[in-house]
Amino acid sequence: MSESSRHGEAAGGARPRLVGRRLALVFAATFLSLTGVFLLLSVVPMYAVDGGAGQAGAGVATGSLMLTTVLTELALPRLLARFGYVPVFAAGLLLLALPALALTASSGMAMIIAVSLVRGVGFGIAVVVPNALVAALAPADRRGEALGLFGLTAGLPTLLALPLGVWLAGEVGYPPVFIAAAVAPLAALAALPGLRHRAHVASTRGSLGMAAALRSPDLLRPAAAFASTATAAGVLITFLPEAVPAAGVAAAALFVQPAATTFARWQAGRAGDRHGAARLLAPAVALSAAGVALLVLVPDTVAVFAAMVLFGAGFGVTQNASLAMMYERAPVSGYGTVSALWNIGYDGGMGVGGVAFGLAVAHTGYPAAFAATAALIFLCVPLALRRRAPGPRAG
Repeated sequence: MSESSRHGEAAGGARPRLVGRRLALVFAATFLSLTGVFLLLSVVPMYAVDGGAGQAGAGVATGSLMLTTVLTELALPRLLARFGYVPVFAAGLLLLALPALALTASSGMAMIIAVSLVRGVGFGIAVVVPNALVAALAPADRRGEALGLFGLTAGLPTLLALPLGVWLAGEVGYPPVFIAAAVAPLAALAALPGLRHRAHVASTRGSLGMAAALRSPDLLRPAAAFASTATAAGVLITFLPEAVPAAGVAAAALFVQPAATTFARWQAGRAGDRHGAARLLAPAVALSAAGVALLVLVPDTVAVFAAMVLFGAGFGVTQNASLAMMYERAPVSGYGTVSALWNIGYDGGMGVGGVAFGLAVAHTGYPAAFAATAALIFLCVPLALRRRAPGPRAG
């Protein structure tokens, strides 16, 4: 389809066909649920430190959240096949919202860990289920574009709610932030009744299980290529402020990277629909590696910002292209498993990247550790080059 015909369709009513009522409800529920997550992502570790737990307590709080997030993602295919998308999504929203209110009662580590463990279950559901719903509800020939819009919707809470939570905690105290983080997911519940009619179609029994997905090269290779770039994302979030001593430069760089990622993921969808997502993945992985490689020049300011733009753009395209490829290679009944596998690559890659980089940098210094990270990503480019026979959308 030509670009002009696309514009003509948009003027004639094609856009409502892409983002109809159900997709709009998914986007709204995604934004609200992830707002509830990111309002507290940095605030809960701050709360632990202020409660006397120190930096170790802050790390335990985040680690507890991510532990149950990944475990939930592993279990979700079976839960979705048994109960359906909408009931599981509703449970996830409640598990995000209600425990946040409990934080108003105590800043003790026992409370913080318990809340983080429960909210991790909700977080895992909130990132997997909407992703799969978008793939199931979008027209097949415009799925990449819909996933790009979903990426924009899911990325905005990172840009807005994460700094807003920290600012609000400093200005008005912790309890109002905890209440806001509960209200947002509860508000998302209002979107779910409108999804019930179609959502059950995507949760058919006998869907693709996680064990089968892990044995499928067609799914595992793009997931692994994406996970390699996610390792660098974990490295940057954790270590860039230490590698770049100028606090203002580090803060600005950590804004530029997710902004570039969100924009690139959005734009990659339409390009993938027109030219095939498989054609985008390998160049995007290579671009991500090139961005990380530039960080061997830290703390040079120009190199840092150039690296953030290059890595951010490559990471965003990699997100969209890898996910679109995986959906193309799975039945509709397996979309929940695809989403879970992709999100495990995301969360697991970030966690492994942060830990491995921390061990390496203690012995090598930042330039060499960044070079090793870039080399790891470059080595994963061949995973992105493997293709199946072209399907109807890849021509």
